[in-house]
Amino acid sequence: MDTFGSILDQLSLSTLRYHWQTVLTSTVIFAIIYEISRIFSPVLFPKTFQFFKGYNGPNWHVHVVSTIHCLVVVTGSFFIFADNTLDQDRVNGYQNVENLSARTPVTFSFGSYFLWDTIIAIYFYKYQGISMVLHGIVSFSVFIFSFRPFINYYGAIFLMYELSTIFLNFHWFMDKLGWTGSIIQLVNGIILLLTFFFARIVFGTYMSYQMWSDIYAVKDDVPWRYWIVYGGGNFITTCLNIWWFSQMITMLRKRFPAKETAKHK
Repeated sequence: MDTFGSILDQLSLSTLRYHWQTVLTSTVIFAIIYEISRIFSPVLFPKTFQFFKGYNGPNWHVHVVSTIHCLVVVTGSFFIFADNTLDQDRVNGYQNVENLSARTPVTFSFGSYFLWDTIIAIYFYKYQGISMVLHGIVSFSVFIFSFRPFINYYGAIFLMYELSTIFLNFHWFMDKLGWTGSIIQLVNGIILLLTFFFARIVFGTYMSYQMWSDIYAVKDDVPWRYWIVYGGGNFITTCLNIWWFSQMITMLRKRFPAKETAKHK
């Protein structure tokens, strides 16, 4: 393990030595969840799966994994607000090994989801498109570099973006279950737009400003590659959030057309 630790030190991933077990374990857990969904979802929802072709089946299982991941990390990320250790040094702060409440959600996402999500996005590129590949690569890069340690405080906070993903997945499941245009989907859609707008655009923009202000204050201690990775990642994520938000509005308008529009149809 000393050799392994030396390699991690050379790669500027020193704190990964304390978390690689979580990375591997969580990766296996989410791979198992995917397989469990593959086995039981067709049994639980036979009427839905009988019409699935091509990517529809795998896409269902990906959404199951995504939903579980979001529920876990969003819940875990709230603990960051009660952590005084990281708040005292938001750029280079790191929790000790005995107290991992804020570090664990970041590790869980790196191990179980963002690495896994990148592989899935590349494998299903034909169906998911370039935006999901970029999202996976950017997220993976940002969280792997956090093991320097670097901006662990903001790492867990930005995982709260996934709050909106929960309702986005619910919306997708409702479409597949034949609930398109229902009252419950309308309510979920409203919550989706609100959580996406406030969690990703309002809260995300504010926290991005706070993060870069803190980084700039210690700019001489930040390697140039971190400026590139985090600067590029933050810019791409912000652009994707704005694009996705506009697509959500369009999506909901199609499912719930205005009364005036409906009368002319």
